[in-house]
Amino acid sequence: MVAFWILAPVMVICALGILFTRKAVHCALLLAIVMVSLAVLYAVQDAPFLFAVQIIVYTGAILMLFLFVLMLVGVDASDSLVETIRGQRVIASLVGLAFALLLVLGVAQVGFSSVAGLDSANAEGNVPAIAKILFTRYVFAFEVTSALLITAALGAMVLAHRERLTPKLGQADAAAQRLRDFADHGKHLGPLPPPGTFARHNAVDTPALRPDGTPEPTSVPAVLTARGTVRTAPAYEVQRSSEELPDPATEPVGGSKDGV
Repeated sequence: MVAFWILAPVMVICALGILFTRKAVHCALLLAIVMVSLAVLYAVQDAPFLFAVQIIVYTGAILMLFLFVLMLVGVDASDSLVETIRGQRVIASLVGLAFALLLVLGVAQVGFSSVAGLDSANAEGNVPAIAKILFTRYVFAFEVTSALLITAALGAMVLAHRERLTPKLGQADAAAQRLRDFADHGKHLGPLPPPGTFARHNAVDTPALRPDGTPEPTSVPAVLTARGTVRTAPAYEVQRSSEELPDPATEPVGGSKDGV
């Protein structure tokens, strides 16, 4: 009773925080608190199997998967409020109401029926008793659920698969294509200019300088450019580089006009 009255308000507050908080990272942290508190309640109710499953599977695996997805997508990414499927909010509301009704009926059935007690339920041991119930009385529902999960995993793989529209080029083919692009369209022949040119420093937010002294925008990641965190070269470095290096319009750098 002490554990329940301490953890129950915490779980309710965190669950409401999941619904009303704006940032996905905060939702994941609040969900972790709810899962750990639920595992503690399982432990004090003499359910070691559910305690271990709650910690290992839900808190340790599924929640970590949520956090990894947030790390890949980005904590600043916002959800789109445009409905891609017409009527999805109405359908989601009806499904939620049906699930709530099913949950209320299940809890009411347990509350008004005769309770055997924990000692009787765990007479053979908690784990053997659960295994006996799953693979005897509820074996059909257990197998149907497992087939549903496998089908969902295969469907996710099919939906996430994208056919390659162009064949993958080998190293020799990629080099030949790079030369053709340079000859036909004037694209950059070698690798992109590295950051930190002219021995300023090797930070990724420092752009390289062109022969005329202007920064090269392709030498820094596009993410830093979008965030506006790219450093600018001091004016005296730009002037010095433009005075020391030849003019690319009159004299090519690194070779003659006929060669590369």
